[in-house]
Amino acid sequence: MMRRRDFLRATLVTAGSVVVPTACSEEDGLPGACDVNEDDSFFPQSVASGDPRPDSVVLWTRVVDGGHKTDLAVALVVALDEAFTQLVELKLGSSNVAVAGSGSTRASVSARAELDYCVKVKVSGLSPGTTYYYRFYYTTGEGCFSSRVGRTRTAPAPDADVPVRFAFVSCQDYVGRYYNAYAALANQQIDFVVHLGDYIYETTGDPSFQTPSEQRKVALSDVNGALTLTSAEGVAYHAARSLNNYRELYKTYRSDRALQRLHERFPMIVVWDDHEFSDDCHGATATYSNGREPETDVDRRKAANQAWFEYMPVDYPAGDDFRYSKAAKYPEDITIYRDFTFGKHVHLVMTDLRSYRADHLIPEDAFPGKIAVNQAWLVAQFGTTPPYASPYDDIDTLEEGRLRDLLVESAPTFGFDPSFGYAQNEGPRLISVNFINAVVAKLNEQREEPLEPVDERLLPYMDRGVSYADVGKTDYFSAFGSRYLVIKDAFDALSLSTGDTPVMGEAQKAWFKKTVMESKSTWTVWGNEHCLSQLAIDITMSTTEPLNRRFYLSCDGWDGFRAERNEIIAALAERGNAVAITGDLRAFVAGTPAVDTAPTTKIVEFVGAAISSSTLRSTLQKRVASHPLLKDVPSAGNIASNIEKHLVGSPTKVNPHLAFCKADTNGFCIAEANADEFVVTMYQLPESALAAPLYEEADMDALEEQITLARFKTIKTAAGEPSELYMEDGDTWTKWNPGA
Repeated sequence: MMRRRDFLRATLVTAGSVVVPTACSEEDGLPGACDVNEDDSFFPQSVASGDPRPDSVVLWTRVVDGGHKTDLAVALVVALDEAFTQLVELKLGSSNVAVAGSGSTRASVSARAELDYCVKVKVSGLSPGTTYYYRFYYTTGEGCFSSRVGRTRTAPAPDADVPVRFAFVSCQDYVGRYYNAYAALANQQIDFVVHLGDYIYETTGDPSFQTPSEQRKVALSDVNGALTLTSAEGVAYHAARSLNNYRELYKTYRSDRALQRLHERFPMIVVWDDHEFSDDCHGATATYSNGREPETDVDRRKAANQAWFEYMPVDYPAGDDFRYSKAAKYPEDITIYRDFTFGKHVHLVMTDLRSYRADHLIPEDAFPGKIAVNQAWLVAQFGTTPPYASPYDDIDTLEEGRLRDLLVESAPTFGFDPSFGYAQNEGPRLISVNFINAVVAKLNEQREEPLEPVDERLLPYMDRGVSYADVGKTDYFSAFGSRYLVIKDAFDALSLSTGDTPVMGEAQKAWFKKTVMESKSTWTVWGNEHCLSQLAIDITMSTTEPLNRRFYLSCDGWDGFRAERNEIIAALAERGNAVAITGDLRAFVAGTPAVDTAPTTKIVEFVGAAISSSTLRSTLQKRVASHPLLKDVPSAGNIASNIEKHLVGSPTKVNPHLAFCKADTNGFCIAEANADEFVVTMYQLPESALAAPLYEEADMDALEEQITLARFKTIKTAAGEPSELYMEDGDTWTKWNPGA
């Protein structure tokens, strides 16, 4: 039988009536509010609240007291006013904490050593649509000390006909950048904040997107428990692996005063994306080595999950008695998808798009020359072989095995799999002839006597199919052609041929579709981690090889899982008045993503840019500069520099449902929902504005002067009618027409 100390759990407190104190008092050795001194040193990460419901909210803090290794006693006080003159009675309902007494205005809870001294308290029995103030107290031999005051707000009652105003954010890298967007957001009048993931970044200085500064860096003390990684340029850095590593990341990020202030002022509803565990992960598998070595690490994933559980004020769908257990089987150790209702008009549905997903459709270690789709399938699907298909043959019989022996002999030179990606007895080893000839050409660069390639006279008589090289696979172990800059037309055929590859997992998807279809609110709002709107670029007008292609920017997100993407959009469109609010992309986007084969089966999507992480444009510039084929093409840099034009302004309208993109700014979004419309304002902050902190009141004018706004909305439609997108243009709203 598992002992209680093997579990981690939150504490349940029930709120009762309001008490007006008449004088300072002491209960169980806890001084009255007038006897305390606010001291940040005992509460270094300040306070936070989250998951507001009409009758409850989760409150959080962390307590530090020197070298204490045992649990620490902490008191919680909740009030209706910031001066704490109207205290709320609290009744403890959990058997594993000390009870201050029924009806007490102070709840005594434990900051447990096994929880890294984090305190999470779910306070229930609250009034809907009400603002509450709270603070934690800790008593030492020197007296009683308090945390800063936190402010939170419960959700309005389900039948309340009230507008709802909230922010949504994502991607808050700490390394080398400041949270000036949060400094501006903290001054807004909103009900809550939705965080769509990448709350932390697991790396200390990945040069592909992070540039540490002396004032803004992450250092892991447990380097022996961390992963040591090396970039292509030879730069060494660390990635979190141990529980201590992940805890240190949260401590460092929560030390930022702007982030603390945001948590102190508004409740937050949060899910994770990839960086809370590992970049571009699927389940418990990382992708740093691109398939060179196994990277599935359940212990690491559980360490990341436990730290997230400890530091996030989340109300889990498993109920008030949910406990995090290391012994639980992954991914059943923790479930974070859940939903919230805010009055009559907003039903917020939050998902987890990392824990249950499959590997990327094209593995990073896929053998580039292997045929993934043969001619028979292409002809059956399209009636002919499309122009992107390339000739192939059985490497074991082609020219009586001469080229097979040549490839096997050269495998150590190029570092590829001499089995060509085929399992033993899998069948004919079909290899792209273009790939074979490319290998021969490379070998001939080092030879005095050139080797003979495949005779070109044979090509017209060969079958044609789609190899991994045809989708942009540039190397034997590479993210290019797997996750990034994937050739669209060949990928679409490959995606159709393989069938469904899951993102949500069956249980979550069933819950999601049921929740959406049963929603009674005016607006069903999906807290979605990946961009639904297609993000492809069409540079077929270019005469320069290899640029004259259509590429997906990334197949790590929904563009790489098209079957389930279409299924989810169809379900939301059937429900009607559905809106996706999205993170991860690091750009502002507005559009009406549709089912691939049904352009009017669509919803509206609003994507927010990163709070502080490098922008989409900056990220693309680095990717293009490191691409094996594009880096030496002089015009390739223009792809990233003019990415908005390629995405939205392409003459071929490769993304017909993408209405707006701003890829070179940071910032946040604020949504306002009522009975008639759902309005989103994008607060855009130049990337250059993150170089130094603008956190003080005296900095606010300078900060706000750098913010520009873009406003969009969708209007409530009748059942069965597709949602439409409008953009504010001066004093009018202009409807988006994809066909124009």
